[in-house]
Amino acid sequence: MAEFSAALARLAQWEVCPFIAVAVSGGADSLALAILADRWARERGGEICAVTVDHRLRPESAAEVSRLNGWLSARAIRHEILTWSGKKPTSGIQEAARTARYALLDKWCGAHGCLHLLTAHHRDDQVETYLIRDRARSGANGLAGISAIRELANCRVIRPLLGVAKARLEAFLDGERQPFITDPSNRNPIFERSRLRSEGALPLGAELDALLSQMRTLACGRRLRESTRHSLLARAVFLHPAGFAVLDPTLLNLAPCDVLEGMIAAVVSTIGGKLYPPRRERVARLRRMLAGPSRHAYTLGGCVLMPWRSRILALRELAAAAAPVTLAPGECCTWDQRYSLALATAAKEASSIGYLGRAGVVGLHRRFEEPVPCPLPRVIHPTLPAVWDERGLAAVPSLGYRREHGLVLPEVRFQPSNPLTRAGFTVV
Repeated sequence: MAEFSAALARLAQWEVCPFIAVAVSGGADSLALAILADRWARERGGEICAVTVDHRLRPESAAEVSRLNGWLSARAIRHEILTWSGKKPTSGIQEAARTARYALLDKWCGAHGCLHLLTAHHRDDQVETYLIRDRARSGANGLAGISAIRELANCRVIRPLLGVAKARLEAFLDGERQPFITDPSNRNPIFERSRLRSEGALPLGAELDALLSQMRTLACGRRLRESTRHSLLARAVFLHPAGFAVLDPTLLNLAPCDVLEGMIAAVVSTIGGKLYPPRRERVARLRRMLAGPSRHAYTLGGCVLMPWRSRILALRELAAAAAPVTLAPGECCTWDQRYSLALATAAKEASSIGYLGRAGVVGLHRRFEEPVPCPLPRVIHPTLPAVWDERGLAAVPSLGYRREHGLVLPEVRFQPSNPLTRAGFTVV
């Protein structure tokens, strides 16, 4: 407990009476984490809630969740069960399940005012991550491993066990006489992590110590690079709530190439909304193009970068954008991985939200004898979110256009799934 308490104290500041969610699958790692976190929180007058996501991928999952609920109830640990419903993909199932799991956990934390979500990633996970990324020829950032802190929309994911070996967690449960669930998918050879375990590829002894030391060096280097990049992003990039960015090339050119490429990748990820950042070689090529004399526009990762006056504009590539979405009164959703949408229940009819597009710009200007007054660059106008109803174009909020007063419009808030900066890489 002393070691666990010290790890939590290094990673975060906590409320006087902390309320913490713990992601618990029923496996040894997460069950050990739940027991440790429960004791830690009780000592401080707080509580935890064990939250389990039933992915419904195996027929026996419901019985396993029921067994887990009995174990936690016997320890007076609050337990909530979330279900991944709907159609499951036929490929990339682990990645899809992980995305769905974090989305459900984050939504639960937001609904319950919980700021902290603990997950049970441990030292063996770190080593496996390094080996997998090394095989994939990942760069220094990838080889730094898993960060101890990750920010979601509603909470922080905190991983206090990254320095703890899996065998110690199993030994802890053995001392507690606590059984646990073994997921057969962890031994399925179609998954790379399972193959690593079955091959006995994990280093031991002095080799393991050397690898962990190397990872720590890489992690500290990543943290320093991120700090430098974040500082320059704050000075050189203006992120507009209409959903585009303006870059100052004079400040960008002050950065070393690797930092500059990290800044470009961050802007592209924020504006383009892709799940993963663009490949390093493509970012490097774009950096060289932007530094040259050419005045052309370039596309990467769903983002268009183009010269504008003495600046560089970064805007959404319409050809890669999501289709319009329709909201009924009272509904909300995330659209194009960039916008948070909500339509009040007071609305009398559904609204569709999509990008204005070039045709929409032409149609809008036809309604006026003079161009719509707006300080935004005209090249941006087609990429602005617009609202339609049964009678046609109802509003373009960023241009200040509304067809009629009294019309209940959806709230359109630029909230990209890839923020320009995140919590810095945290080293355990």
